[in-house]
Amino acid sequence: MRIDSHQHFWRYDLVKDAWISDDMKVIQQDFLPADLLPLLRENNIDGCIAVQADQSEAETHFLLQLAEEHDFIKGVVGWVDFRAENIKQRLKYFSQFKKLKGFRHIIQGEAADDFLLQEDFCNGIAQLEQHNFTYDLLIAPQHLKYAIAFVKRFPKQSFVIDHLAKPNFKEGDFTQWEKGIAELATYKNVVCKLSGMVTEADWNNWKQDDFSYCLDVLVANFGVDRLLFGSDWPVTLLAATYEQTCGIVESYFSTFPKEEQDKIWSGNAIKFYHL
Repeated sequence: MRIDSHQHFWRYDLVKDAWISDDMKVIQQDFLPADLLPLLRENNIDGCIAVQADQSEAETHFLLQLAEEHDFIKGVVGWVDFRAENIKQRLKYFSQFKKLKGFRHIIQGEAADDFLLQEDFCNGIAQLEQHNFTYDLLIAPQHLKYAIAFVKRFPKQSFVIDHLAKPNFKEGDFTQWEKGIAELATYKNVVCKLSGMVTEADWNNWKQDDFSYCLDVLVANFGVDRLLFGSDWPVTLLAATYEQTCGIVESYFSTFPKEEQDKIWSGNAIKFYHL
């Protein structure tokens, strides 16, 4: 079995999806389960985790509806307003949905780099554990020092870093990223998705070797037990086909023992998201 731990669906809307700028025209369209399923089959992937792209409860319900209609969508990472006064009630409500595995907030879109440490946000995060919900950390290198303090506050909460925390592949400057990743990895309740690499690189000229150093760092710090494959489809289409995205991870781990490869392709995702 193989699991894609990170992909998106949307019905494209010019206003709702304003983040998809004109240099991203290739993804200015609808992307739905019927578009993804053939790609999964072609790449021997058995299921996926659908992750929110819009910050609304409507988005969460949209993904849950798709998951109800399509068995290959094994789980959903939705959105809820962690700063809301009624966050306890909202999480209790969402706990009824078996395929809802966790939540995410688009931290990189917030003006304050220390957004993760704001008290009202942390109050919401503190409610996740009782419902066994996970939390996806969408951050960039400048957020890592705050993410470390954030994770330290919640030692029993399950966290996963999206897209390697977006190292600077274009310029190859990994100093800040590597230091932050090494410290964040010391917290055993944190895992990391091997996703979103090509879109942080040169879209038109990336090559396999661009990612090797950062993958070395991740393996050295997280080990093979805390790394998960994710495609970030359809955003990845800005720079690569679905097959090429899979190929980056396949190529890097090709010399690893099969049992270790199986953890990265499925076992760790199954464990983390309780699939």
